Amino acid sequence: MTYSDAIIKRLTEICRERKITINKLATLSGITQSTMRDLMTGKTKNPKLKTLHKIAIGLNMTVSELLDFKELNECVFEDE
Repeated sequence: MTYSDAIIKRLTEICRERKITINKLATLSGITQSTMRDLMTGKTKNPKLKTLHKIAIGLNMTVSELLDFKELNECVFEDE
């Protein structure tokens, strides 16, 4: 699993739990839909902290809460 894969999985799960689309998440986060698309398709391999912060704020979370999940904490990541 890559870092990008883990972030995609996390955001997909949060959106499913909250019953929002990825496009809605982009709107809530104040980032463009193209930025969100690049992140969710893996085109963006290493998202900027600023982007993750905006997403966290859009989800009413801290960056720590956003990044505190099993795949990120326990996985050994492949080189990207």
